[in-house]
Amino acid sequence: MQMKLAYPLAIKNNFLFKKNSQNFVVNEIPLYEFSGEGEHLVVKVRKKDMDTWQMIEIIAKHLGIPKKEIGYAGLKDKDSMSMQYISIFAKHETKLSTFEDNKIKVLSTTRHNNKIKLGHLKGNHFKIKLKKVLGINKDKLDSALEWISKNGVPNYFGTQRFGTTKDNYLEGKDIIDGKKKMRNKKIKDFLIRSYQSYLFNQWLSFRIEISLLLEKFSEEETEKSLNLAEGSLLNTKEQPHFLKLLEGDTMMHYPYGKIFNIEDKLKEATRFTTKDISLTGALYGKTTNLNQSPSQIIEDKFRYKIPLIEQRRYAWVFPEEIKKEYIPEKAHYEFSFFLPKGSYATNVINVLNPNSMN
Repeated sequence: MQMKLAYPLAIKNNFLFKKNSQNFVVNEIPLYEFSGEGEHLVVKVRKKDMDTWQMIEIIAKHLGIPKKEIGYAGLKDKDSMSMQYISIFAKHETKLSTFEDNKIKVLSTTRHNNKIKLGHLKGNHFKIKLKKVLGINKDKLDSALEWISKNGVPNYFGTQRFGTTKDNYLEGKDIIDGKKKMRNKKIKDFLIRSYQSYLFNQWLSFRIEISLLLEKFSEEETEKSLNLAEGSLLNTKEQPHFLKLLEGDTMMHYPYGKIFNIEDKLKEATRFTTKDISLTGALYGKTTNLNQSPSQIIEDKFRYKIPLIEQRRYAWVFPEEIKKEYIPEKAHYEFSFFLPKGSYATNVINVLNPNSMN
């Protein structure tokens, strides 16, 4: 996949991270407590080395029900050990009790009033193990996690969004352009959203590139380097956060809340630093926004006519509950953190070291 990614830290750490069920553990955090009564059965499951769709297919086959009858809040990585919640009708509870699979385990069940739907989660708790962390690299990782705790991380869509070949967004573009037909609406929508996600990543990478250049050059020099209009970056260097805000930026209260446009850059930059608000980027679609602010002009560089309702997505998120432990005899560095829904743990790893993934 041809995608330019930029990160705020240039840390040349040496460590090994292999994404699998031993080194990457995900625990889904529900949006609310389950009621304990109702016609639905909420099932907490643990799966290893398979994606959510594969798990649902296996459980549905055992129960003898359509896959669409099983509710879920979010999709979890294939290369992981993941604990997540699904829902089925309670009438299948007896048959579920006989379910066995060497990669799936039922951990608990409880009754609830309604089916779990996509997005019905607060976020995910991650536990990650890095190997071959030797010498000064442990201290570098400590410093990097402190930076992340204070500043947050970019909210790129993870590469798993783009399929096993990492280029399914091209199929989405072909569907939009009328060059490819797709009868399956579910797959068609997914591919179109993959292209939407790709454009968001491109925009975010450009915004981070602006901030990186502003750390080394003047506002005027950065404008010339990126071919931006004169005055686009006026009064940005003095902002306290790494990611610089621009006139016309669309912000949202964090970790959820109302969307609003910037009126006072420096004031909102301070609120951004305190994690009260965060910058958002467009998931491009149908829009009537005619704002010609510096922020809007940059968004328009990546805009494409996509047949979806335009939405906003956090461009920057703040990991919480960060904990770490170093095991010197094994040269293992283990750390954990919480991210809100829709965010990818791989962004944290890539900030620690952009070349760490394999």
